[in-house]
Amino acid sequence: MEYVQPIRDKKQLDNMKRYLKEQNLRDWLLFILGISSGLRISDLLKLTIEDVKGKDRITIREEKTGKSKDFPLSDNCKKAICEYLKATGLTEGVLFPSRKGRGSKGTGAISRQQAYDIINKSAKEVGIITDKNNVSIGTHTLRKTFGYWAYKAGYSIEVIQKILNHSAPSITLRYIGITQDQLDEVYVNLNL
Repeated sequence: MEYVQPIRDKKQLDNMKRYLKEQNLRDWLLFILGISSGLRISDLLKLTIEDVKGKDRITIREEKTGKSKDFPLSDNCKKAICEYLKATGLTEGVLFPSRKGRGSKGTGAISRQQAYDIINKSAKEVGIITDKNNVSIGTHTLRKTFGYWAYKAGYSIEVIQKILNHSAPSITLRYIGITQDQLDEVYVNLNL
């Protein structure tokens, strides 16, 4: 399995959002919720319209850990959900339906593979993945991007660790792609 990266460049992140919104509102919402919640793809694909419509919070049981997770939706998420539901006319069922009506574990949602293909193809289209770079982008990129930008916004690694349900801060730092060079930069640039 490839080790995927977070999207660390704000312009690339904005380009992904713009591209996905132009292509397909379902895929755009998947991206927005993914980068804004830190949920694993398995948990994103389980979401139903009833889980999010008119809600300020999402409460789920994580598939991987079995733990309960409860968190507020950002204004961006709430606006994206409203726009998506209004445009599609969907009122019940899975939030990310497969066009074929089949999908992940018989739920009717898109599969993990479909989600990967959507994210990976879009990253190629906007130039995040090129023949010249060695960047890997996939569904886990969404979760890693959430963690990376939370860290860049100044939230403590311990808080991000707890949100992502990691066992140690060192795991979270490695997970979100904070390298030793970036840590060394603090020493070089602080100059007190």
